[in-house]
Amino acid sequence: MSLVTDFIMKAMILAAGFGTRLRPLTEVKPKALVPVANKPILARNIEYLFYQGIMDIIINAHHHHEQIAAYLREQASLGLRIELAVEPEILGTGGGIKNTEPFWDKEPFLVINSDILTDIDLAAVYRVHQTSGSLVTLVLHDREPYNQVAVDDQFNITDIAKTGSPGRLAFTGIHVIDPGVLSHIPQGKFSDIIECYRQLIRMGKPVRACLVQGHYWRDIGSIASYLEANRELAGNSFAIGPGSSIDSSVKLMDWGVIGENSRLGKNVEVQRSVLWDGVTVKEGVKVVDSVVTSGLVVERDLQDEIF
Repeated sequence: MSLVTDFIMKAMILAAGFGTRLRPLTEVKPKALVPVANKPILARNIEYLFYQGIMDIIINAHHHHEQIAAYLREQASLGLRIELAVEPEILGTGGGIKNTEPFWDKEPFLVINSDILTDIDLAAVYRVHQTSGSLVTLVLHDREPYNQVAVDDQFNITDIAKTGSPGRLAFTGIHVIDPGVLSHIPQGKFSDIIECYRQLIRMGKPVRACLVQGHYWRDIGSIASYLEANRELAGNSFAIGPGSSIDSSVKLMDWGVIGENSRLGKNVEVQRSVLWDGVTVKEGVKVVDSVVTSGLVVERDLQDEIF
């Protein structure tokens, strides 16, 4: 995997949101700690940045921020320098970035949403930014129905709509930002970084696109996408966490995820479902197209349920 140490020294993971599209999962955990194939998506993003050579990371948090703080304290750092910026009142993507201003130096920095999984080459992205002379570089790809960004033949971003339309591209949730952008974001107020970019475009400031293709990318922001991400990372098979007890009569069908220290009784069936840690499924119960959160006991059949 590419290393970008010579290019990008610092990055931010946006993790303060309420995760409304993932409810009820995000009622018990912040979206950043929702497990995908038995590993929190935050851990997967930290590892992604690390293996691309980024050693300095700041994470903003608001919803269930104490869980994120506890998680970071408990984890091995991989030699990374990780800071947590807690927002007592949620500041939005723009306000959250502005709130971390003391963390940045004079070099461009990278921002990534906490709810995506990808293997995009960040070294290549950074080189595009460095050669373009732009204040901001948004990483774009063709991904309906999210194609909301208009780009001209010089790779200038000319418009960011609120809905998708033909001839446009989708924002991957990865952007490289020059520190000069921070002066365009209000201090201590809720703001949307995309609205800031719209303002820069109206002012004639350079906002550029880096187009990528041939990569893996998955947004886990909805229940359907969350299940799809688990299927992909489980390899269309079953990912089974350590310490789990699965009776020999259990039927594991299609694909699924069984969390750490889970218990599956006699004649249980699990199909296209995700069980978090410490789940018990009683004898004869079927779990299909469902998600079961940590520590619960399943005593009845589940079909298309979040339990």
